[in-house]
Amino acid sequence: MSTFRRWLVMACLCLSGGIIFLLPFLREVYYIPLQKALGLTNTQLGVLMSVFGAVSLLTYFPGGWLADRVSSRKLISFSMLATGLAGFAFATFPSYPLSIAIHGFWGVTCSLTFWGAMIKATRNWAPAAEQGRAFGILESGRGIAELAGSTALLAVFAGMGGGKPGLARVVVLFSVIDILLAVMAWFMLVDAPRNGRRPGEGAQKIELRQMIIVLKMPVVWLMSIVIMAAYAAYWGAYYFTPYATDVFLMSVVFGGAIGVGKMWVKPFAALGAGFLADKAGVAKTIAWSFGVLVPSFVVFTLTPGNPNLVGILIVNTAVASLAIFALRGIYFALLEEVGIPLAITGTVAGLMSAIGFTPDVFMPLLGGVLMDRYPGARGYRYFFAFVVVLCLLGFLASLVILKKNGPKRRGAASDGS
Repeated sequence: MSTFRRWLVMACLCLSGGIIFLLPFLREVYYIPLQKALGLTNTQLGVLMSVFGAVSLLTYFPGGWLADRVSSRKLISFSMLATGLAGFAFATFPSYPLSIAIHGFWGVTCSLTFWGAMIKATRNWAPAAEQGRAFGILESGRGIAELAGSTALLAVFAGMGGGKPGLARVVVLFSVIDILLAVMAWFMLVDAPRNGRRPGEGAQKIELRQMIIVLKMPVVWLMSIVIMAAYAAYWGAYYFTPYATDVFLMSVVFGGAIGVGKMWVKPFAALGAGFLADKAGVAKTIAWSFGVLVPSFVVFTLTPGNPNLVGILIVNTAVASLAIFALRGIYFALLEEVGIPLAITGTVAGLMSAIGFTPDVFMPLLGGVLMDRYPGARGYRYFFAFVVVLCLLGFLASLVILKKNGPKRRGAASDGS
């Protein structure tokens, strides 16, 4: 594959991976407007995302198995097309039951058919010694795609007065973009070799027995804990927008700007973390990131909801976002560092995702319940305190991985220990 075509492949992965999640995660920027458009309580809005998360949880592992057997080009193209078509239905702001069904369908298109295919294609894109930067580039590119799309459509939303018609227009435009990206993926992505090799590598014949041994490795479960903790922090970041509106009494447009502002941090944090991980080691960089996240969410937990303190909110949002997106940029690079064979990347990533992304199930529901039961700053404080606990757990898991494996294992074949 030529260098130019190779970078076209990465561009396609970045654009698809950044845009596909903007519809199911619309609440990140439009929490209050979406709640009003659908006429839902905080708990009901949390249920929508919990349904998306539950379906995702059930499909990550079979989706990883599928990614090891079906072309990433076919899976990604289908996922983008199906997600966009469902978006047209959601743009009508349907009934609560139908909204639940749409979010469940998005769980299938984003997790069963898309996620494992994207991870497999990314790991296959780079040699063993450059996995940190490969996943850092992916997350950085996804961040740029999210940023460009969200910033442009936030302008559309604000230009239409910030109400229900503006939000409907945003949903339709995201749906159109998804469908266009489906066409792009079909023509730009290439089918990887069926034996799971990178160019220049020998064939890897993976037997069921070896796969079972790998899945029993404690480090696989430790990596899953790292992802779960990092993703819980990512869910904590989703509440920065309503936190600014409800507690600091900022406008919905300002709250939306907080959501988009986080996206400005993502490309730089993910890319920088990727290169740092290739130099210092993936597990060590992850531990450092959790070391930043814990005190940052402690600040969110303790800061009074005073409009005069909005500067602290902005700075702390930036700091937390740096650490969160650094983690998201590199945690799948642990696959290479701990010696998981390339040929079963999809299967192992599917297992890790099924465990690691469980916050999709319990975090939105927990947030909704806490916000309804403890209105105002109190509910947010309890929520952020829970994030602190999970980040501490992730920090400990990363230290154990660092002690057991470390950078010296990078690129080594798994020995099943």
